[in-house]
Amino acid sequence: MNPAEKTYSLRVLLLISTKKLADKAEMLFHHGHLPLLYRLHAVGTASSEMMDILGLGSIDKGVLVSAMPKVLADKMLHKLHDQLGLGMPGSGVAFTLPLSSASTVIFKMLQPTVSGESANGKEENIMLNCKHSLIAAVVNQGYSEKVMDAARAAGASGGSVLHSRHVMDGNNLEAMSFWGFQVQEEKEIILIISTIEARLGIMKAITEECGMRSEAQGIVASLPIDTAIGLGEPSES
Repeated sequence: MNPAEKTYSLRVLLLISTKKLADKAEMLFHHGHLPLLYRLHAVGTASSEMMDILGLGSIDKGVLVSAMPKVLADKMLHKLHDQLGLGMPGSGVAFTLPLSSASTVIFKMLQPTVSGESANGKEENIMLNCKHSLIAAVVNQGYSEKVMDAARAAGASGGSVLHSRHVMDGNNLEAMSFWGFQVQEEKEIILIISTIEARLGIMKAITEECGMRSEAQGIVASLPIDTAIGLGEPSES
């Protein structure tokens, strides 16, 4: 990609909410003419007893993922809050993750949504200023509860589980077998939002209980959240 073609900063906006609110949010995204929008299904990790106490009814969740310029992402977060009531108890959360780079095609696809925003030097300081992180743990199918038990013991309040499949070619499979790892195709991705202060403790706890040397064969990573709704009022994280 030609550096001159990057004239604005990018964000990935994620929404995790009830399926009904996700339906409304999807329409809101479409009205914004966003060319990149994906919808996934997730399951919350709260117990049924806790769900009844909170009045949420179901742990099924809708997940929307979209890439867009930061200026538009900020506007979309405020629309989700003001028009759909996102951030109210039981509604869900939405947050943005910074992207450091993308292909030229993506920048060209998103160019029509830009209204005068330009990239600036603040991008490099996101990790220094953010208050929350998105922790992602990928484990073999059936180990999400064990991950959440370890995470809660370290201070996590909850998470969402996505089901996925591990795609590997022959060379990667041979390499994994060489190191003694039995590869299981079906995977679970556990997404946990934590404070910066609790992040390392949660990641360490998950790794100790469900790391690559365990039956869960888990890997853990984190990304900075720079803006969020549902963790408080819309604000720079």
